[in-house]
Amino acid sequence: MVDTDTEKLKLMQDRLDLRTVVGSASHPSVLEQAGIADADMLLAVTQSDEVNMLACKLAASLYNTPTRIARIRATDFLNHPELFTTDNFCVDVAICPEQILTDYIGKLIEFPEALQVLEFAGGRASMVAVKAFEGGPLVGRELRYLRTNLPHIDTRVAAIFRHDRPIIPEGDTVIQDGDEIFFIAATGNIRTVLKELRRMDRPAKRVMIVGGGNIGRRLAKSLECDYQVKLIEHNKKTCESLASELSRTLVLNGDATDETLMLAEHIDEVDVFCALTNDDENNIMAALLAKRAGARKVISLINRNAYVGLVQGGKIDIALSPASVTIGSLLAHVRRGDVAVVHALRRGAAEALELVAHGDRHSSRVVGRRIEEIDLPKGATIGALVRGDTVIIAHHDTVIEAEDHVVIFVLNKQMVRKIEKLFQVGIGFF
Repeated sequence: MVDTDTEKLKLMQDRLDLRTVVGSASHPSVLEQAGIADADMLLAVTQSDEVNMLACKLAASLYNTPTRIARIRATDFLNHPELFTTDNFCVDVAICPEQILTDYIGKLIEFPEALQVLEFAGGRASMVAVKAFEGGPLVGRELRYLRTNLPHIDTRVAAIFRHDRPIIPEGDTVIQDGDEIFFIAATGNIRTVLKELRRMDRPAKRVMIVGGGNIGRRLAKSLECDYQVKLIEHNKKTCESLASELSRTLVLNGDATDETLMLAEHIDEVDVFCALTNDDENNIMAALLAKRAGARKVISLINRNAYVGLVQGGKIDIALSPASVTIGSLLAHVRRGDVAVVHALRRGAAEALELVAHGDRHSSRVVGRRIEEIDLPKGATIGALVRGDTVIIAHHDTVIEAEDHVVIFVLNKQMVRKIEKLFQVGIGFF
């Protein structure tokens, strides 16, 4: 790990088994000291786009590093993908955490009932987490009731968490109040399945955003054509910049923890309140005040993982950890085997993977086999296959074919290595 901050590196070295080098990643001597010459992958994720791009260029030109991933925040760079080609900065994968978070929050606003909405196979399949509550349609019933009630729509409950403990779902599993249910279905069927799992909230119309930074700005821009959006920012100059950039968003200069301002802006009529500043404490306080004042759903961005566990599921409906939301984009490239997508679940404790099956029955341990024949680790569940444009919900007799995209729910991420090996093609295939 390379960084210019000695204290941060010391903290990382105390916590994790890694080597650290103090210096700038844009200097060849620093990269050499860190071992770039025999590295398989470079992850350039500093706060500076320019440093990240230059590090990738050096890694490719001087050391022929096979895989180079860069964090890119500036829209100017992202709008010109030719900058990342081998003729220019040699960035194999450009990741923008702010855009990933923006898209993620957008899905939570589209489905107000959901705790998480995760997409697979280019958006053809989705996994959604919802909380069951007393009086909901499925509470007190066995899971097999879901199939009886939705005979024309195939869906699968991949996992249930009860009091933070995982339960492997069976047909006779009875849903209880407070259960967190993860189900997977074709994206077009998500809303129909949601109606069976819990009473549908009315669609969101009014959204209030606190914080006009990169995430707040992007979110307002993506929502303003479809929703009534208000954005509150305490910095006057930033407000002026936002007002000139956003055409339909009402930009307000003020403090979201000011109860008088919140009441004046009719916080009780807001469908979704998003606290997205860089200050965890401010976000938590603003979200709590908004909820108390009558906002229907409140989302708070929280950088410290310890805080996320404390506030999630209480008065704050959704506590978002930027690291947990964005880490999957990196993990998909770091994981072994042909892993297409990785989503972190339950604050990183569990994962949902999308793997591509290759080979045939002779070279692969999954292709040409029924799901009941596959030696999956305990706690891993195959939820669905995506074959071309068709989403196939997995059952015990479903046969996996070559090039299927297989969505697997993993209760314990320590199992991931075994699953990666399971999908690796034997030497005979080549």
